[in-house]
Amino acid sequence: MSITQDEARKVAHLARIKVEDEALPALAAELNNILHFMEQLNEVDVEGIEPMTGVTSMRLKRREDVVTTGEMADKILHNAPDAREGFFAVPKVVE
Repeated sequence: MSITQDEARKVAHLARIKVEDEALPALAAELNNILHFMEQLNEVDVEGIEPMTGVTSMRLKRREDVVTTGEMADKILHNAPDAREGFFAVPKVVE
């Protein structure tokens, strides 16, 4: 697949990037290089390879997904300038 200068102009417009007409050949060439690299990546056999979450092989820390009350309402409301009946109190802004 090859990107033309008109297609490069359209991509620049969609990306909201101002590109002068004399820079369009270079942009089209760069986009073609990116597409060529992506085609090379498609040739790699990744059958049986697990996806990575980072460059080091670490398992993500997991916790049990349970609903809790947070058990911190008193600590949080202690920092509020005005708290009433277990809630933050704010000034009325609508008449």
